[in-house]
Amino acid sequence: MSRPRKHKRLYLAELSGSLVLYALVLSATLVVGRTLPEGALRTAVSVSPMLPLLLVVWVIVRQIRRADEFIRKITLEHLAIAAAVTAGWTFTYGFLENAGFPKLSMFTVWPVMGAAWGAMAMLDSLRSR
Repeated sequence: MSRPRKHKRLYLAELSGSLVLYALVLSATLVVGRTLPEGALRTAVSVSPMLPLLLVVWVIVRQIRRADEFIRKITLEHLAIAAAVTAGWTFTYGFLENAGFPKLSMFTVWPVMGAAWGAMAMLDSLRSR
């Protein structure tokens, strides 16, 4: 098996495992957190899904560091464009909120950025065929 293929399989296994752990902790905190009285314990339980999410970040950083310079360059380009798209969308929607549109949760930012990042990766993949 080639080295890039081995790294990709390892990355997918690590990422899947950390995302499953995140989903389990998130599910538990949504159930348990609602039953706790307001205070420090409820706050700690509410943010506890961030611990396995840090594992997700670590897995992504490891994968980028394992990649060659070209892949790192492409990844950086995709991330930069995704950040710019997200910034444009959030600013635009902020103005729309001033015009009476409903307020959106901060939870909407990452899906927008992730979708933009994924779209850039797919477009680039199609373009390079």
